[in-house]
Amino acid sequence: MLPEAPRTCDLVTVPARQGLEAVDILRLRDGVGPVLHDGACDTLGFLVPPGTADGWDLPGSACTQTYRRAVADEDADDAPAEPPVTGTDWLVAPEGAYGAATDPAVLREALGEAARTIEAVDRCQ
Repeated sequence: MLPEAPRTCDLVTVPARQGLEAVDILRLRDGVGPVLHDGACDTLGFLVPPGTADGWDLPGSACTQTYRRAVADEDADDAPAEPPVTGTDWLVAPEGAYGAATDPAVLREALGEAARTIEAVDRCQ
């Protein structure tokens, strides 16, 4: 059996609308880590600490393990960090984040608040 690649993070994915609300909430509280968006901007992915996927169970979201990807020059200080998932790009790059990953408990709270906000807005339309 081949050894497992080193895990750098897990990834919580949510629909873009809820994710954007959560990013705003987390930014206000200085708690947003790096965030990815897919090519079609349908989903956002929040980088969370490794191991989060083992216990993540928030309806409407998914948490998966990601693995380190090869970067052309990992030792270059001025090189931007490569997204850990193929086909994505940064919405909040590591350089602009408040930490290396978003705290899962804080993210869960922000996603819940975002869902309640969206529900309230949709009821008023």
